[in-house]
Formats: sequence, C-alpha cells, structure tokens
Amino acid sequence: MSDLLILAFDTSAAHCAAALLRGDAVLAARAEEMGRGQAERLMPLLEEMLAEGGATWDDLDRIAVGIGPGNFTGIRISVSTARGLALGLGKPAMGISTFEAIHLDAPDALAGVPAPRGQIYVQRHWGTPELVPAEGTEAVLPPEPRELAIRIARAAAVKEPGQRPAPLYIRPADAAPSRDAAPRLLD
Repeated sequence: MSDLLILAFDTSAAHCAAALLRGDAVLAARAEEMGRGQAERLMPLLEEMLAEGGATWDDLDRIAVGIGPGNFTGIRISVSTARGLALGLGKPAMGISTFEAIHLDAPDALAGVPAPRGQIYVQRHWGTPELVPAEGTEAVLPPEPRELAIRIARAAAVKEPGQRPAPLYIRPADAAPSRDAAPRLLD
C-alpha cells in the first residue's frame, strides 16, 4: 500500500466516524455514536483527527467519504463535506460505499447493510445493490463505525481517483415533496 495520507469519514448511520491513515498505519481513528448532530460534530472531529495524527489539511493526499447506503441525511452531510473540502483544498475526494469497505476484506461475500422495516441492502462484489427482506439473508455486515472509517481509507488508497463522491441511494427517501399544488399567495 502506498504512503498516501488519507482522511476518511462516515456519517451514514447513527454515528460520526473518522480515521487518518498513512499507508497501512492508522494515525488516528474514532467513532462517536449519535442519532443527531453529525453536521455539527463532523468538522471538529476531522480537526481532532489531523491534530492527533500530527498533520494539517495541506498534508492530505486524499479525502475518502462513506457514501452509503444508509441514512439519507447522514450521507448527504458527509458527501457535501467531502466535496467542499476537495474543492477548497484542491485534493481528490473519493466516495467509498459500505459495500466496498466490506468487500475489501471479503471480496466474494454477500455484503449487507441493515435497512429499516426488517430489510437489508445487499450486494455481491460489483453487482447491483438490492433491498431484500433481512430474515434468512446471510450477509457480511459492516464493521463497527471506527473500523468502517479505517476500511473506507484503505479502500481509497487502492482505488484510482475518479468522479466526485455522490450518495449511494438504493431506494427513494422516506420524505417526499407534496404532490399538492403550490399554495397561492393572496394579492
């Protein structure tokens, strides 16, 4: 593995997780469980990772971000942060799905990510992700959030930079715009 300095983070579930790696060495890694507040906590957590690893924003070679599947809002928080950092720092940002992070250590496994309502998102390596009933599905689930952030960084180290990160949505969001006509303003 190269000696790239990679800052990785993920907020695709009820957590805020980040890791700073140089090659195979984990310089800093942390995860905090939280149902809300990822948007407020993410940037301070990233600053803490850099300080703990003895690095600055300018030292980074790549930014890696978890793109899901998972919580709609959480994914958008991470992806928009990664894209903003990449633009501001002039560094490549790479989107890594939870499936890619699982397949890093188990390439032939059926990767699974828990979903609401007794379902699970599944994907065979490079296949099309699906939403299926969880009952009876034998899939390799994601590691705990701290380890997930580390795997996101490791996956980014072996992947060529390409298009900017984008959320991985397998199903539409639960909330949808109203189909009613727009209200009329009174003159």
